[in-house]
Amino acid sequence: MKVKLRRAGETPIAISTPFIKLESFLKLANVVESGGMAKNFILDEQVLVNGEICTMRGKKLRPGDRVAFDGASFLVTDGNP
Repeated sequence: MKVKLRRAGETPIAISTPFIKLESFLKLANVVESGGMAKNFILDEQVLVNGEICTMRGKKLRPGDRVAFDGASFLVTDGNP
């Protein structure tokens, strides 16, 4: 699988599983305190996945996906050695 290169200003967040759900990713990235907060921000169309608004809290993110929220950008990376 070809993984996208990190862009300037993007924070890499490593996952050790094949995918992570968007709601869990926001908690892992420490941008929300709880799943309830993540749910609200997602449903309020405040989260972008790969440049598009995403309202699916269960959206599966895989290495190479990009998430933007509250002025911050993140790149999902593979944490497996």
